Amino acid sequence: MTKPLQVTFLGGDRGRWRVEKVKPVKGETLPHIDRLEIREGGFTPRFPCTWSLRGTTSNLRYTTEAEAKQLGDVQEGLGRRTATCAALIPIRKNEAWWSLAQNERRRIFEESSKHIAIGAEYLPEVSRRLHHARDLGEPFDFLTWFEFAAEHSGAFETMVARLRETPEWSYVDREIDIRLTRSP
Repeated sequence: MTKPLQVTFLGGDRGRWRVEKVKPVKGETLPHIDRLEIREGGFTPRFPCTWSLRGTTSNLRYTTEAEAKQLGDVQEGLGRRTATCAALIPIRKNEAWWSLAQNERRRIFEESSKHIAIGAEYLPEVSRRLHHARDLGEPFDFLTWFEFAAEHSGAFETMVARLRETPEWSYVDREIDIRLTRSP
């Protein structure tokens, strides 16, 4: 396992990523922003922002060793020059999800919903990184970050739509879909 990395997403009027749209999928949205900045490591904003969301990378919680290897062999890293499009999708699951035992969450996550298998179909075109936020006291449980080239936007839309149709998504009670483009 790699060392956990704390990441802060800063929404406001500054940042490398320009906000194209913010769509509340379930529950309330976040205040409007024009730009998004991402900071890695322990970070305190030195400029005003409208909102900030913190998350941390962590150990794999629902992924088997074989699945992790399969994903690692195919996925390309974040920050690719050609990946000018991105999505930040904060998600909160309901208490029914968190009251399930770990093995039951795993069963719903992969065996019923095929979350990993669906995501793997879109690699390497779509890079992703999951940030856990629940244990940090944040308003979301997960901050999902995706990067992709403009020509793969359709594939990304299909992937997200497929994931939202799974049994796992019945446990989501708040989700916001923030679409971005990288500024030159």
